[in-house]
Amino acid sequence: MSTLRNTLDFLLYDWLAADRLTERPRFADHSRETFDAVLDTCERIAREKYAPFNRLVDTEEPRTETAPDGSLRVVLPRATHEARTAYAESGMLAAAQDHEHGGMQLPYLVEAAANAFFGKASISIGGNLLTVGNANLLMAHGTPLQKQVFAANEFNGRWAGTMCLSEPQAGSSLSDIATRAELEDASDPLGPRYRLRGNKMWISAGEHEMTENIVHLVLAKIPGADGKLVPGVKGISLFIVPKRLVDTEGRLTGVRNDVALAGLNHKLGWRGTTNTLLNFGEGKFPVDGQPGAVGYLVGQPGEGLRCMFHMMNEARIGIGMAATMLGLAGYEASLDYAKTRIQGRPIGGSGKDAAQPPVRLIEHADIRRMLLAQKSWCEGALALLLYCARLVDEQHTGAPEAADEARLLLEVLTPVAKSWPSENCLEANSLAIQIHGGYGYTRDFPVEQYWRDNRLNMIHEGTHGIQAMDLLGRKVRMEQGRGLALLAARVQATIARAQTHAALQPDAAALGAALDRIQQATRAAWADADANAALANAVPYMQAFGHVVIAWIWLELSLASSTTKTIAAGAGVAGARTYFYRYELPKIDAWLRVVESRDLTCAQLPEEAF
Repeated sequence: MSTLRNTLDFLLYDWLAADRLTERPRFADHSRETFDAVLDTCERIAREKYAPFNRLVDTEEPRTETAPDGSLRVVLPRATHEARTAYAESGMLAAAQDHEHGGMQLPYLVEAAANAFFGKASISIGGNLLTVGNANLLMAHGTPLQKQVFAANEFNGRWAGTMCLSEPQAGSSLSDIATRAELEDASDPLGPRYRLRGNKMWISAGEHEMTENIVHLVLAKIPGADGKLVPGVKGISLFIVPKRLVDTEGRLTGVRNDVALAGLNHKLGWRGTTNTLLNFGEGKFPVDGQPGAVGYLVGQPGEGLRCMFHMMNEARIGIGMAATMLGLAGYEASLDYAKTRIQGRPIGGSGKDAAQPPVRLIEHADIRRMLLAQKSWCEGALALLLYCARLVDEQHTGAPEAADEARLLLEVLTPVAKSWPSENCLEANSLAIQIHGGYGYTRDFPVEQYWRDNRLNMIHEGTHGIQAMDLLGRKVRMEQGRGLALLAARVQATIARAQTHAALQPDAAALGAALDRIQQATRAAWADADANAALANAVPYMQAFGHVVIAWIWLELSLASSTTKTIAAGAGVAGARTYFYRYELPKIDAWLRVVESRDLTCAQLPEEAF
């Protein structure tokens, strides 16, 4: 059994009690055996169809060629097509859906764990995250026919999905998007039919030939009576814009929509995943002789961003998982290298003795420091992300009070679950390179690719700074701070349990003090209504907040490992926890000092000083 599988078994069954979910009506047809079968299947597909081709898709980047209809089309390695086919045939695209929609009614916790294998084997092949998120959004906000035509065909693998938010002139500032949507037919059975004109950028999997159709979910603005676009986010609506038009039975009509590939972005990492610039409504493929991409309204006009957040929040947890699995891939590679590479001699009382035989890298204290850092960050992040997945199940299937608490906890933890792994697991990949020495900087070893692939995760689905402002500016204050209070209560409950174990008492005390500091810093940051002062140090706040959350997770795992016989637990958990509490948790003091003092060095330094 693989190291990752051992870790997942411990987290799923010994800590999060995944098998207890089968007591709930939605999951009653399942058992630990069916959960294990899903994990076995995904691990096998990842091992056979993804991992062997991770370097191939990095070196054979997507390229374009001219199709017979004059459009640009994307050419991908055959391995990418075969990997996607194997994933679709496994049923994982619809894993969490109802039986009546072709799904397994699998807990999201088990689905997230199973998908971890693909992230570790080759995040660059990927491409399924957005399809599932796209379809899930339509299941939440689409009409019955939109669910039947578009979502169902994404779940069964016939079609793929994207999210089209950013524009070249707007970037992350969605209030500045300029794509227009003008009403053409309010009575179209697929939804009010509009014509869209505009440009979208950074669209992952925006063009390919792996599926017969691509369902774009596009943010655009409907002009007012004066023909002008409403400024700000309130004017944003959401539209289904298929690459090829379909009828109400989900059959292709043979008409190409007015969506054209303008070009590819050439990326540092994730090279196997196509990233595109798309032009909507430029007239290259006019429908019924008219320019404008045909799109169908999802939800109500002006509520596009609210609908899109359903997909964005899901994607943010997915990005956190991607960062984590890349970190774990690098950790395992550097651990194996450290165990086998012979280099250097022990440091004795009078220095190195050249007469002594050289030793393996792992026998050096600094190598162990770097390995422990990777382990504590990456395995801690994996546990946090699975905890968030467990909250999703609680939100959807728990008793009303528990479901509401899970919803609110998930709101608070989502920016952390996206950003903390994307920062710290990237640093883990850097340490993996360092352990390899000069070899790590070459393409002869995989760790340089892991770092390149992981560097994207701090940017997409909301940058580090955006997530930090969301956490300090909104999430810890929402509902009069009830979400933060709920999280604090869970941390305090863990502390109380840990205090009954002599070996955990010092760390329990340290976590209690750190929690107090977070609450104090939150109050100090918002000592008045000056948002500029409060948010000037939102990133240090999030770094400290994330460290406290991971420290809590490690204390939780230590309690779980004290009663388990799982191989992955025991000394490994204790070592990682001890490292995190001694080397990492003390860092929060420096971060929180600038938050508490509302230091404005960065905000007020004159531009000419840079």
